[in-house]
Amino acid sequence: MLKGLAIFGTAMAAVAALGGIFNPSRGDTRAWYDQLAKPAFTPPDWVFGPVWTTLYVLIAISGARVWRADDSRERTIALRLWAAQLAFNGAWSPLFFGAKKPGPALADIALMLLTIVAYIAVSRKSDKAAAWLFAPYLAWVALATAINAEVVRLND
Repeated sequence: MLKGLAIFGTAMAAVAALGGIFNPSRGDTRAWYDQLAKPAFTPPDWVFGPVWTTLYVLIAISGARVWRADDSRERTIALRLWAAQLAFNGAWSPLFFGAKKPGPALADIALMLLTIVAYIAVSRKSDKAAAWLFAPYLAWVALATAINAEVVRLND
């Protein structure tokens, strides 16, 4: 399990670092983000760091659990979906905050959400706990998708 945690934890750390580079507190991004109309259900800025830190830990543990499961077609598909959600996750901050393009970021996060749902459905066949570890991530990304959609609508 330790090898799996190292592999999946390193992948998550890379995405977290990317998110740290592209965030609303950097340079002119703060002014851009502050002027955006946002929905009333947008959490305060201080919530995002602790939530994402917790989610990244759960995502890494989930991936490691599936990785150590018995070899099967479902396991292979789940691992591919895990990698796909990670790619979509890693692309969102550069799209939204880096390029300041909420529309393309919305397309990305919608694909991330679908990939998360697919991962949960497939991974439960290899490791039920791994699937459950993605439940908070699913909830948070669903909220983030709604916020992103409202930002696009309110700022069009």
